[in-house]
Parts: sequence; structure tokens; C-alpha cells
Amino acid sequence: MKLADVMGCVGTAIILLLASVWIPFIGPFFSLLTPLPFLYYTTKLELQQGLKVVALAFIVIGLIAKLTGYTQIIFFCFELGILGLIISEIYRRDLTFGLTIFWGTSFMLLIGAIFLFIIGLSRKMWPMELILAYFQNNLNEAINAYEKMGLDQEKVTQIRAYGQAFTDIISKVYPSLVIIGSGLVVWINVIISKPLFRMRNLKYPEFAPLERWRSPEMMVWGFIAAGFALFLTTGSVELIAINALIVMSVIYVFHGLALVLFILNKYNIHVWIRFLVYFLILFQQIFLVLLFLAGLFDQWLDFRKIYKRSE
Repeated sequence: MKLADVMGCVGTAIILLLASVWIPFIGPFFSLLTPLPFLYYTTKLELQQGLKVVALAFIVIGLIAKLTGYTQIIFFCFELGILGLIISEIYRRDLTFGLTIFWGTSFMLLIGAIFLFIIGLSRKMWPMELILAYFQNNLNEAINAYEKMGLDQEKVTQIRAYGQAFTDIISKVYPSLVIIGSGLVVWINVIISKPLFRMRNLKYPEFAPLERWRSPEMMVWGFIAAGFALFLTTGSVELIAINALIVMSVIYVFHGLALVLFILNKYNIHVWIRFLVYFLILFQQIFLVLLFLAGLFDQWLDFRKIYKRSE
């Protein structure tokens, strides 16, 4: 273990975490890349030496966060740092791209649940109660700020009603949002680690081309079952159905995105047109709906004509 490795891991992680605090608008994106330095150095140094580097990095980052007053980044550092270790171990097992994302997301959810349970235990609250209390506190602080600014009381009442309605919606779909957010963090780090590993001559899993990826074939029956459950049931089953539909819909959107990538590569589309396509997908919701439908119906129609041929 070299001092340069420790400093490299610590320095990169601190830059990413502080950038998420200091840089407006796009700052939070940098925090999503926090697993990268831990993933890189664990892979580079093998597991035993990598664990030592990561442990030292946690200690140094914790001390710096305490001294600078940004104690909130300690939680993100621990959770995302451990995720980097887990992805490194998943890489060593040469799983498929889909299984890599699945297991990475599953472990991240487990780590997050453990942290929430520990924090909630110290406050005598369950994790979901802790989350709802966090949203409610933010809502109350925002409303108090508007009242101090002298905003008309009628508008303050409207804002309070809208905020309460938003909190109620979040309380119902929060599990699916957490799953999607965790999957997105894992997906981003797996994608970005590829050029990083190739530049540093580190072993990167030999995934199949992403343009050929598709969602699990049997998932469509789960989607249909959740759709029926949404309209035919109430209570807890209805909430489970809503969250399941949201998660599976996002998976089908990524399936549709693989179709778009296949078409762009097949016809060798110019980079500027690719940028325009991705821009429209990102900012026009109708294109997300089209991607979802394309991913869903590709299970039967096989638009790329590659799976029927291989079978």
C-alpha cells in the first residue's frame, strides 16, 4: 500500500463530495460518482490492500468533514464508498451487465436500509417515519421562510396544501424512487468506470454490447399482474403494485434506450444528431413514454431481429 494510493483515493472522494455541496445545480451529480475512486483503488490493489486504503480514506474524510462542518457528507461517503467495494467484487465474478446492476442496486439498498435503521433507532423512529419527518420538516421550513418574506396568507395556505399533497404522494412512491435512484447510481458508475479502467489497464468485465441488452423476458407478466392489482385491490397491495409498476416502467425505458443505441450505431449516426436525440429524451417526457412502449413491445416484436435469430 502506497501513500500515493491513499491520497489519490481520499483526494478524489473529497473533491467529488465537496463539489456536490459547493457547485449549484449540477453539484449533486458529482456525489453520484463517489464510488468510483473506491472501485478503482480496490480493483487496482486487490481486495486486502484495497480495504486498507478505503478504511484510511474513510477516517481521513470523516476528520476533514468534521473540521469543515460538512458532517452530512460522512453518510454519503460511507454508503457510496462501500458501494464501490461491492461493485469491485461483482466485477471479479464476471457477471452479466444486468446482474451487475441488479446486485449492485440490491446491496446499495441494503446498506442504505441499515444506515437508516441505525439513525432511526437513535431517534426512536422507524426508517419510513424518519424519511417522512425529513420531508415534513423541509416543508415547514420553506413555509416559514415564505411567511417571513411577507407572502400573502392565502398563497401560504395554498403552498402548504400543495406541499402536503406532495408529501402524501412521496410517502406512497418513495420505495420505488429509492430503488430507481440506487439503480441509477450503480448504472452511472459501471458505465463511467469502463473508460477509466481501460485507460489504466485494469480488467473490466466483458459485458455484451449495451445496444443488445434487453429486460428480463418474464418481467412482462409481473408488469401485467401489477397493473391488474393496481385497479382491483386497495391498501398495502395497491401501494406495492404502484411501486412495482414504476420500477418496471423505468427498466423498460432503459430497454428502449438500448434500442435507440442499436439504431444509432447500425446507421452510424453523426455525433451531433446523437446529442440531439439524447437531449430530447432527457427533456421531453413524450420520448420517455415512447422508449417505454418500445422496450415493452420489443419482448414480442424483437425490433432488432437479433434474439430470434440467435435462438
